[in-house]
Amino acid sequence: MKGKIHSFQSLGAVDGPGLRYVVFLQGCTLRCVYCHNPDTWSMEGQEYEAEEIVKKILRYKPYFGESGGVTVSGGEPLLQWRFTAELFQRLKSEGIHTALDTAGIGDLDGARLVLRYTDLVLCDLKFSDSEGYLRYCRGNRNTVLSFLKLTQEMQVPLWIRHVVVPSLNDREEDILKIAEQASVFPNLQKLELLPFRTLCTAKYDALGLEFPLKNCEECTDCEIERLNKLIEEHKNR
Repeated sequence: MKGKIHSFQSLGAVDGPGLRYVVFLQGCTLRCVYCHNPDTWSMEGQEYEAEEIVKKILRYKPYFGESGGVTVSGGEPLLQWRFTAELFQRLKSEGIHTALDTAGIGDLDGARLVLRYTDLVLCDLKFSDSEGYLRYCRGNRNTVLSFLKLTQEMQVPLWIRHVVVPSLNDREEDILKIAEQASVFPNLQKLELLPFRTLCTAKYDALGLEFPLKNCEECTDCEIERLNKLIEEHKNR
């Protein structure tokens, strides 16, 4: 089975636990206004066989240690679910930890097959309401919730991620809603708040696209720390 690949990162440290080999796939149907990778939207990409990628990855296996492994990201890896499932199945046979970095969109039956070989799901929960998903991502929030429920049903450990964008979804009530919605999943291990950045502007310029949030302020690390404390205080009340 061949997959359309955007790029590889040999030793990433922010895409799941430990040191990880990250495979970025092509293709995404969402159009999030703060997307950092517009170059992955198209389904056009170099094709690789799953077996070929596993051979690349095995060279780095000694660096993974007990907690590292492989993360498949995108784009949206569930749009190439057959390929992702085969790649994960082959990696599992080599004793390598697998993580799926997804927005939770795509075919649920296909997602079910991928999750059979997935050790950890990292899923973006972009907005706390359906209106935000439709307006700012052109997506259906119910599809994401259905996927999250599937991870619960299949008992796959879950990290939920949320990009905090100033003046868009950074109100305290927004953050507390996200935290509350994430907490209903018993397989949740972590809620990660990620700061919005504008480093992607050069990618949009290179593609001849206008970055919708080019004039938006970045979210600071201090603000992320404050919001994390807010969540903890709310939980302890």
